[in-house]
Amino acid sequence: MQFNAIRNIILHTHFKIIKFVDGDGLFVENIFDKEEIEVRFYGIDAPEIKKCRKLYQDERETQLPGSLLIQLGAKSLQFIRELVTIGTSCTLIQEKGNETDVYGRMLAYVILPNGDCLNEILIKEGFAKPYNKIYCQELGKYQEFNLLAKQNKKGLYSLVDKF
Repeated sequence: MQFNAIRNIILHTHFKIIKFVDGDGLFVENIFDKEEIEVRFYGIDAPEIKKCRKLYQDERETQLPGSLLIQLGAKSLQFIRELVTIGTSCTLIQEKGNETDVYGRMLAYVILPNGDCLNEILIKEGFAKPYNKIYCQELGKYQEFNLLAKQNKKGLYSLVDKF
């Protein structure tokens, strides 16, 4: 992932992944002060893994049963767990002026030690879709990646046409 030098970003280093929430969120810990932070990935949305308000909304929008969406969410979460292990170091990049969601979670791009962006990997591999309800400068690129994943029936798209 490359960032335009004129963009206003906030860079957070010295974090490690300590817990996965679902296919589009996790907890990190600052390696120095042990502060734990919940992170919601910028620009992506994965199916829910349990019954909640968002699951019912997704059922209405996709016309797919909640039980299937939960199974898809579990597959997305499993993909992250196979890709990244607890204790993995990461860097968080935020867009200035758009640092948290309505629930107070940090919004961020999660950069892995090899320089790959976890948000992008999830989209490219078909385990998440673009999320346009929270602004993200990478949204256009994520929409292109999603189209390719869908065309190539990658990830969750090997099972369903939408999620």
